[in-house]
Amino acid sequence: MRFMSKGSLQLILLGPPGVGKGTQAGMVAKKRGIAHISTGEMFREAVAAGTELGKKAHQYMAAGDLVPDDVVIGMVEERLSAPDCQKGFLLDGFPRTIAQAEALSGLLERIGRPVTAVVDLRANRDELIRRLSGRRVCTGCGATYHVDNKPSKVEGVCDVCSRKVAQREDDRAEAISRRLEEYLAKTAALTEYYERKGLLEAVDASGAVEEVLQRVQERIGSRAE
Repeated sequence: MRFMSKGSLQLILLGPPGVGKGTQAGMVAKKRGIAHISTGEMFREAVAAGTELGKKAHQYMAAGDLVPDDVVIGMVEERLSAPDCQKGFLLDGFPRTIAQAEALSGLLERIGRPVTAVVDLRANRDELIRRLSGRRVCTGCGATYHVDNKPSKVEGVCDVCSRKVAQREDDRAEAISRRLEEYLAKTAALTEYYERKGLLEAVDASGAVEEVLQRVQERIGSRAE
């Protein structure tokens, strides 16, 4: 695998559902000129490209099974060899477990590019529930809206295709509470793991998107200097 250039930035972004992780990941990557690596997209690209690891992953996914960590790490390694990762990368959605974190650490040490910082976006439970429960999705084209921040021009009607806009079942309050509990149970050990390594930067994700971005930039900047 090709080594990345000196001075590159290696980031991991953590955060519960509704915290704005995807939005911040894209903005930070663009601001810093680094690759935004969403594991979901990485899987889809590898499967579509028909790589050996993509084929292996597809077999597990088609059977409804979790893709084994060694296959995921192999796919991450493949992705990091791409030209857009030479200045660095931001991992969004990976790692999810201690085993994955340790495997990733081994990979990054081997290529000489250890993690610069792990940004943990945080918001209180009520705010997360408000954000998620207010989300609406078009039943036709999949366009997303929010009752507070981004409502459709006509209530209940998609601006793009004029189909019905509705709330998903997993965006109802009870389902959201379960999702948050599940996230915290799975990631508590992961945040502690990175905190013990001195890599964790907890960032308040409440407030406007640009305000949160500024906080993230400040925390990254202190690590990258």
